[in-house]
Order: sequence, then C-alpha cells, then structure tokens
Amino acid sequence: MFNTLQDLMLHNKSITYVLMGVVLICFVGFWHFLTDKEERKRRY
Repeated sequence: MFNTLQDLMLHNKSITYVLMGVVLICFVGFWHFLTDKEERKRRY
C-alpha cells in the first residue's frame, strides 16, 4: 500500500489531524451539553 516511508508518515499525519479535529468538535459539543442551563419558565 505504501511504497516509501514518506508515504506512510504522510498518511499517518493526515489521519492524526482528522482525528484531532473530530475530537475537538466532539469536545466542544460535550462542553455545551454539560454547561447548558435550563431556563426557568416565566409565569405571567
């Protein structure tokens, strides 16, 4: 699949960056889930 060490390293690096992006997006969503406060219903 990979002919040279350079091809292998480039592939691994690109996969790492994609995974870091996915983890960052998931972390931000989870953080919003944890810190989200329910607003009290106003009674008029």
